[in-house]
Amino acid sequence: MASTPAPPVGAGTVEEVVRAQLSKALGGRRGMVEAAVPTLAFTVVFLTTKDLRLAVTLSVGTALVLLVVRVVQRSTVQFVLNSLVGIGIGAFFAWRSAQGGGDADAQALAYFLPGLIYNAVYAGAMVLSNVTSWPVVGFMVGSVAGDPTAWHEDRQVVRLCRNLTWMLALPCVARVVVQLPIYLAGKAAADAGPIIAALGVTKIAMGWPLQVLGLLGMVWLLGRNHTPVDVRD
Repeated sequence: MASTPAPPVGAGTVEEVVRAQLSKALGGRRGMVEAAVPTLAFTVVFLTTKDLRLAVTLSVGTALVLLVVRVVQRSTVQFVLNSLVGIGIGAFFAWRSAQGGGDADAQALAYFLPGLIYNAVYAGAMVLSNVTSWPVVGFMVGSVAGDPTAWHEDRQVVRLCRNLTWMLALPCVARVVVQLPIYLAGKAAADAGPIIAALGVTKIAMGWPLQVLGLLGMVWLLGRNHTPVDVRD
């Protein structure tokens, strides 16, 4: 049987390998905050003022402050940049709606569309990886070794990675299930104001809070199991 990946120094279980890889991928608590704060600022300002330029200015300003702190500390700027990319895509969709003659409500609805598309694609990819028994989290485990697929030979590792992948997918699935009907109702409504407000509330409530719940579920799974890392030639 092919070997499971060689663990990082000091890691004796698969759970420790996965925990280390997830922490690196998500940037820890600081990375999560840096990704969430500028996006939250943009969403709140845009939905309350319907002023796209003001929302972009304030959110980008917030991100730039976080970026400068990172640069001064000579640490990774990845998570701040991720936030800026997300804001930029949403703002572009809203701007395109305005250029097409859309009113403030149409612009606000357009801002939510990229997030819905992202969550649908992300959830679909996660679910597909589990259905095909090649869970995405498994490749995080495999990335610490020369052979990125060796983990697939160990059923215990595959089962653990599949459960962890479900934890990553569930927040995205929940967002699509809840937010898509609200978005479609806003598109059909003559006065979309109240619906847009509801969509904004769900976007904030189902953003990082829901992601944190998913991560806590992953922590629980990683804490209750102790799958040995089996390294063989």
